Amino acid sequence: MAGAVTGCAGGGTSEPPPAADQMLDEANATMRGLRSVTIDSVTRSTTGGDLSSRLTTDLKGTCAFELTSDTGARLDQIRIDGTDYVRPNRTYVEEWSRSVAGTGEQGFWARTPVSASREGDGLSQCTHPFASFGKVKKGRPTEIDGVAAMSLEVTDATSGAYTFYVATEGRPYLLKVVYKDAEMDTTTSFSAFDEPLDVHPPDQAKVLDLGGTG
Repeated sequence: MAGAVTGCAGGGTSEPPPAADQMLDEANATMRGLRSVTIDSVTRSTTGGDLSSRLTTDLKGTCAFELTSDTGARLDQIRIDGTDYVRPNRTYVEEWSRSVAGTGEQGFWARTPVSASREGDGLSQCTHPFASFGKVKKGRPTEIDGVAAMSLEVTDATSGAYTFYVATEGRPYLLKVVYKDAEMDTTTSFSAFDEPLDVHPPDQAKVLDLGGTG
């Protein structure tokens, strides 16, 4: 069970600080055990086409997802009770038209069974890969949105570099991850840990059924 990453042993003697890989393992275990979380991500590329997303999820099968591009493309998704409700705007359909092509009527949602989704269709699976990898070393203590944190630098076989920021007060939540390489950088932030999940189907008067509720 993941616990706080700082503390005192009996007799007032401070425990030795955990190793970098231990801190990351505990943070990932804590995140996998969450009942809900909000994940915000911003990706900037040297070639353009910057993306922003927000995922509010139970990390299983219920979530609300928003994806926007600097081109004006936008995709909204609600996944609940085995059903996807998808609302791409016209720009999204023109740029990334796949299974949702033709469903870009303004203000309307397309309803399809989750079983109809496939890899590469742009939809969220409501999950996130909280997993440790590569070589980990400690960076510097810092603060993320007022919460004390330790930066952990991770390298692996890719050409990029990761920095994980783990809370050092209270539970060892993963607060932020920054990835950078020669062509892009992505910042992913985590918040609303275990808060009530407010995900509901859209107004049924604005839903187009494209294959039943599966």
